[in-house]
This record gives sequence, C-alpha cells and structure tokens, in this order.
Amino acid sequence: MSGVARVAERSLRQGGSVDGRPWSADPYSDALRNGRGPLFLRRADGWLLPLEVERWCADADAADLEVLRRCEGAVLDVGCGPGRLVAALGVRGRRVLGIDVSEAAVARTVALGGQALHRSVFEPLPGEGRWGTVLLIDGNIGIGGDPRALLDRTAQLLAPGGLLIAETVAGLDVDEQIHVRVADAHGTVGTAFPWARLGTPALLRHGDRAGWRAVDQWSADGRSFVALRSRTACSSTYSSAEPPNSTAVSSSQRVAKPSADRPVAEV
Repeated sequence: MSGVARVAERSLRQGGSVDGRPWSADPYSDALRNGRGPLFLRRADGWLLPLEVERWCADADAADLEVLRRCEGAVLDVGCGPGRLVAALGVRGRRVLGIDVSEAAVARTVALGGQALHRSVFEPLPGEGRWGTVLLIDGNIGIGGDPRALLDRTAQLLAPGGLLIAETVAGLDVDEQIHVRVADAHGTVGTAFPWARLGTPALLRHGDRAGWRAVDQWSADGRSFVALRSRTACSSTYSSAEPPNSTAVSSSQRVAKPSADRPVAEV
C-alpha cells in the first residue's frame, strides 16, 4: 500500500479527519440531521464546492434510479450518506448494505428502513470478495484522497466479475487530490481530511492503470457516471455475501432480519 493510501486509511479509521475528530462533530452531521444545507467542501485556498444536502436527503431521483437499474447482485453503497440509495434498493427487494464514517448518516439510513454500518471502506467489511456491485456515488470516488488505493480496495470487496459504478465530476477532466474541510454558511468548519475529485477521463486513466476496464459511461440530469469491471475477472453476476455482523445497524420496525442465505435484510 502506498504512503498516501496508508495516510488515507489511518484518517478514515479515525472517522474521516486527519486529527482524529469524528465526522459526528462536523457541520456535515448537523446538515444531515436537519436535511438541508447550505454546506460546502472548502479547500485551503478558499475554493468552495457546494454539497447537495437536500438532494441527498430526498428520495432517489431519476439519475439515481438509472444507477440502481444497472446494479447486479448484492450491493454495497460506500459512503451511503443519508441512505436514499440504500432505501430505494431495499424497497425494490434488492440486497443492500450502506457504510459511512458519519454516525448521522448511518442513523438517517436506518430511519429510512435500510441497513448500514458505521465504518470506513478501508476497515474490514462483511462479504469481502462477494459483493455483486459497489457504488461510489455523489463524489465518493474521492474517499481517502487516493483513487488508486480506493480502486484497489474496491476490487477486494467485489466478487469476480463484480461491477463498480462511480459518479464523476460532470463535464470536466479534473484529477485533483487535496485536503478539504466541510463548512457551513455560518463559517463553522470541520477538520481537514483527504479527498479527490475525478472527471470521467481521469477515472478511466486511473482504472486502466489499476487493471479495470470501462463497460459503460452515461450522463443523466447533469451528472456523469462510469461502470467498471476488473480485466482479470470473468463476467458473471454474483449474489452471495455475508450478512452484516453484530455491529450492523438496522431498523427493527421496517427491516426483516437477514436469513442465512442473504447478505442483508429485504424491506
């Protein structure tokens, strides 16, 4: 693992910050609890990227549903946020688990009836090597600030022939690895953490070097997406994965318990 990847892993194990302050103390958590922004990612030079909190906290939209239509087998939503994709897959009878380093995100996912773990993608996860699809939506290809490390980790999570669907920066060939902070409109900022921003050409370059092949690209509602498979994997659909362990969080009122042959409960 590269030095950058080791830093990213340590950071994410600490909850997404470089000094150990958890995301639960971040303006991001307050925004998720309230279901609204404004909220931004702020770079050291003052550049601001608006975060679409209201969209994330709403129901899955048409662009989201096009992503979900392409999912195969059991789905792992990495950086699931407030859980709209987990919930939408669940009500369609799909097996799905969300993971997020934000306690508020996990709580909101559970409130929607989904299953979620408060965990980093770089930590041990249930069903490693058996997920049919991994999602990196809403810019989550940037997790950890090292796209190669994240692509390598995703390959470990997927079954042979599994599918990675990632959202990229629309309309730009950006390839940026930076440290950012979450900031609200009142000037409150969280601690710095590593992040990356990739346009579709950049993701394809990183994927090519990491042994992935592009199988699809599309745009919807001003958003851009890429589907990738490992070149070395045979093309087939897998649907088995371990159920979440005892640290998984779920809604007992709205989600049935997992059965022995299902990775997560169905809504």
